[in-house]
Amino acid sequence: MISIRDCYIKYELIKIIKLLVIKLKYLVLLTAIMNSQISNIALLVLAIFLIVPACAQAERPALKIVCTTSVLMDPATFIGGDKVQAISIADPTLCPHLQTDIIPNRIQLNMDFIKDADMFMAYNDSNDQKYNMPAVNDFMKANNFKAFEWNTTSNPSRGWNTPTNSRLLASEVKGWLEEKDPANKTYYEQRYNDYAKSFDAVEPTESEKKQLNQTSVIVMLWQKDPVQNWLGMKVVNFFAPEFAMNGTKTAAKVVDDINANPDKYQNVSYVIENMQSGELAKGIEESLKDKGINATRVIFTNFPGSVPEANTMAEVLNYNKHLVL
Repeated sequence: MISIRDCYIKYELIKIIKLLVIKLKYLVLLTAIMNSQISNIALLVLAIFLIVPACAQAERPALKIVCTTSVLMDPATFIGGDKVQAISIADPTLCPHLQTDIIPNRIQLNMDFIKDADMFMAYNDSNDQKYNMPAVNDFMKANNFKAFEWNTTSNPSRGWNTPTNSRLLASEVKGWLEEKDPANKTYYEQRYNDYAKSFDAVEPTESEKKQLNQTSVIVMLWQKDPVQNWLGMKVVNFFAPEFAMNGTKTAAKVVDDINANPDKYQNVSYVIENMQSGELAKGIEESLKDKGINATRVIFTNFPGSVPEANTMAEVLNYNKHLVL
């Protein structure tokens, strides 16, 4: 089974080996030239033939990709490898709806990159539609920069924080890269395969599955799908921000239910927050403890780069999983 880090290390080693092989070829050629006493003119001609392809290759700039969030930047960066450069508009530590004052500043800081970007990628969920994409659109229009189009996912409601959904998203990113740069299709295909394999290492083992299946939790809405359908934990109840579900599933509503039906929550081991949504469940944890239920509040994350231990999407899922083991 390929570990999360192995996929990244593999290609760095391949690049080093290729450079060593090239240098060895040059050394052999130069030795042959010196031994056979080829004329200076012939040596010059040979040098031109050796240098020109290298220069031509170096002149091909990497594709510059603007991503709305690190959820897209992660697969774009890995699959694109040394063929791309990518940035994220939104800060990974906060939900975009909490960044209305931050996003325009991040755009300004990356102005030179964004104005000449080759590709623009968006998940196209509600946060992208309301905050990230309009901010970039307004910036480009206000400065009379070039017209552009967004690459958007086929199913924005699908979510991304399970191995299956992360692979589906990566497949779409691969398709966008191949369409933009068909000459490197094989390269992108190979790197996509390694990216997809990185999620094999985060799947729960049989012993972990057994433990998780016996664990009851209260969970934030945005983490409900991976907690219930990937980790297989027992979701006793869930909570959401005020603006979601017409305010019917706020943390305060869950506290009311704990007070009214304490027996329902007797086996709850964890209260699972979502980092990017802010602290919502402190009151739930305190209410459970008041009832003698010693549940632990943990904070899952949704975005790569939001914590030091989770720089890739596979590492995000692994990080979350181990918080409840």
